[in-house]
Amino acid sequence: MAGKDTESVPDVEFTGRCLCGAVRYWAARVAEVDICYCADCTRAVGSPVTVWARFPAEHFQFTRGEPVRFESSPGITRTFCGRCGTSLSYHYSDGEQVDVATATLDHPEEHPPTSEGPGRPRWIGPLTLR
Repeated sequence: MAGKDTESVPDVEFTGRCLCGAVRYWAARVAEVDICYCADCTRAVGSPVTVWARFPAEHFQFTRGEPVRFESSPGITRTFCGRCGTSLSYHYSDGEQVDVATATLDHPEEHPPTSEGPGRPRWIGPLTLR
């Protein structure tokens, strides 16, 4: 996902959680919301499609519980709830940004995808992006 200049992004706050509620997070200044079809993401979340909201790392924090961390590939750490298994976030080794699985947002319907990565399966028809 190509990042946007976060200085021009409004300070809208976001909250989210895992399925069981043991892990909660807070985030602000979303840069973009992207659909991903890559093999690593689809396997990690157990779905042929996942949607990520990207935030500057300094505007993201876990506020309840501590997720389990897993280095899924060099430079990429994914987090998930150790109790219910919900995939929560994707952290880059440069420490500059964090992607959050939008399905874990408290109000995911308010944040539809704005872009799409490559590799959409043919059986998924054309999408309308905002």
